[in-house]
Amino acid sequence: MSFLKKLLVTAAFSAAMFVNAAYAENVKIALVVKSLGNGFFDAANKGAEEAAKELGDVDVIYTGPTKATAEAQIEVINSLIAQKVNAIAVSANDADALVPVLKKAMDRGITVISWDSGVAKEGRQLHLNPSDTGLIGETIIKLAADYLPEGGDVAILSASSTATNQNAWIEAAKKVLPEKFPKIKLVATVYGDDDSAKSTDEAKGLLKSYPNLKAIIAPTTVGVVAAAQVVTDENLIGKVNVTGLALPSEFKKFIDNGASQAVALWNPIDLGYSAIYLAHDLAVKKEVAKPGATLSIGRVGKVTLDDTNSAAMAPPFQFDKTNIEKFSKIY
Repeated sequence: MSFLKKLLVTAAFSAAMFVNAAYAENVKIALVVKSLGNGFFDAANKGAEEAAKELGDVDVIYTGPTKATAEAQIEVINSLIAQKVNAIAVSANDADALVPVLKKAMDRGITVISWDSGVAKEGRQLHLNPSDTGLIGETIIKLAADYLPEGGDVAILSASSTATNQNAWIEAAKKVLPEKFPKIKLVATVYGDDDSAKSTDEAKGLLKSYPNLKAIIAPTTVGVVAAAQVVTDENLIGKVNVTGLALPSEFKKFIDNGASQAVALWNPIDLGYSAIYLAHDLAVKKEVAKPGATLSIGRVGKVTLDDTNSAAMAPPFQFDKTNIEKFSKIY
């Protein structure tokens, strides 16, 4: 073989090795949460890391702002675009405000999905709901109604006023009230912004403004803990029931002391796991997100996308005195 041929062969071999090395790099998937320091999202990250280990070629970047605002999430996402991540899986603080920056990400070849709290359709390829929206809305009202046989006044303590998932659940709850829970009167909806201090103040305000209040429903893991603590501190156990969506590990003490009779949630570990699986399959396997498509979420099963490219993971699960001890050791 001539020197020139040897040189060409060596160059070709080196180029091939370089390409293979590039492809061998792990896929970088950013799990962007509403805010850091939230137990629900920390649990979701455990699932994300589990999926990454199972898939074998994924590095999870767990990130989010310190305050649950759209502006802060936009800064985080711009940073991820600059890092040239392969995929972004975001739980949005605002369905519409994030669309421009997420379009920018997709224009640069980054896979974008939303999970938990959705982004408007034009700002993502698919959305993974933790559960069916209507079912969640009915569940949070039923959790209060089951312990109010004579009916009564209830109030909702939500997260932020722009949180896609919270707003959808509340609207679904309102729809089922007249037909299924006619004795339950929703007197107010307030917002604690997934901030413990503000949620505490809002819960105190509800109790002051509505002296006949029988239950506070908080479809947020931050708000439900804050409300239960207020009921405990103000010696209202047995008079005001706190319910909603809660992490068993954070909420067990309030089931134990009677501030709450029951709460519900899906498995946040499964939710984070499923989000990474979907982002990976769109980014690496080039699965196409389109209405009617059935996609794998690993050990959790499969989901089928609706006409908005959305799917629901699993029904909510109820926790009460009979089972919260067991689940509080898991998440």
